[in-house]
Amino acid sequence: MALPLLPLYQQRVEQKMAALLQSRVNTDAELLQAMQYSLLSGGKRIRPFLVYSCGQMLGASLDDLDAPAMALECLHTYSLIHDDLPAMDNDDLRRGRPTCHKAFNEATAILAGDALQAIAFEVLSAHPYQQVDFKERLLMVQQLALHSGYNGMCGGQAIDLAHTNKAMTVEALEAMHQLKTGALIESAVQMAWLCSPKRDEAELAALVKYARALGLAFQVQDDILDIEGDTATLGKPQGSDQQANKATYPALLGLEVAKAKAQQLFAQAKDALSVLPYDTQQLSAFAHYVIARSF
Repeated sequence: MALPLLPLYQQRVEQKMAALLQSRVNTDAELLQAMQYSLLSGGKRIRPFLVYSCGQMLGASLDDLDAPAMALECLHTYSLIHDDLPAMDNDDLRRGRPTCHKAFNEATAILAGDALQAIAFEVLSAHPYQQVDFKERLLMVQQLALHSGYNGMCGGQAIDLAHTNKAMTVEALEAMHQLKTGALIESAVQMAWLCSPKRDEAELAALVKYARALGLAFQVQDDILDIEGDTATLGKPQGSDQQANKATYPALLGLEVAKAKAQQLFAQAKDALSVLPYDTQQLSAFAHYVIARSF
């Protein structure tokens, strides 16, 4: 399925984020370099794509959508920097390049992640919106805080670390990934909705259902690629989850059943979109992209 808007949205958010960092008053050159190194190193930009695609579908302006798109990617990048640290997953490679703490040092990497997290909330609150009032701006800040913290991404990462080398049920694995991976993906569609003039709660519920299926599908495919992919294509060490003895869908279900699970989640995502009175072709194609990707 074609995704003509994906490279356009990727390029847009890259340019906006580059300008954002270039506008910083210089306090420490190395810290800024580390932030740029990690934030502008490519990546799929799936969260910005969801913000732009959902928001445009719902009638939001691209200029307003820039804020949540940048905020989510800044916060996601902070999480990757910290996840790669020796105290966490201890990875040496990210997006085909040395991880931030390897390219710089651990202290600089920690601060780069901290600074990117702070910038995410700065962007959401200070952006010169055209059509988003203060109530919706505050709700977006609350959404990002909720989905990135204890009851979201950080909580999921803590569960992941706590269950390394330990048995885990499929139900517990799914709950963990709804927090670790799915929370920010869900936040993307919610913030797109808040930037739009639409206020139909049933439509929001459908988008959230879509996002939750998409987030799990993304993680299942990640687990599959850890087995079937290669380091050069993935941009990170192939087999790292297996070597760390982490709970994954193939480990618990078997590889073929995990692939069937990805297809099932794709069907759930498409089904969630079917009730929306809009052209959802791009979102449907994106769900297919998530489970068909090789990196």
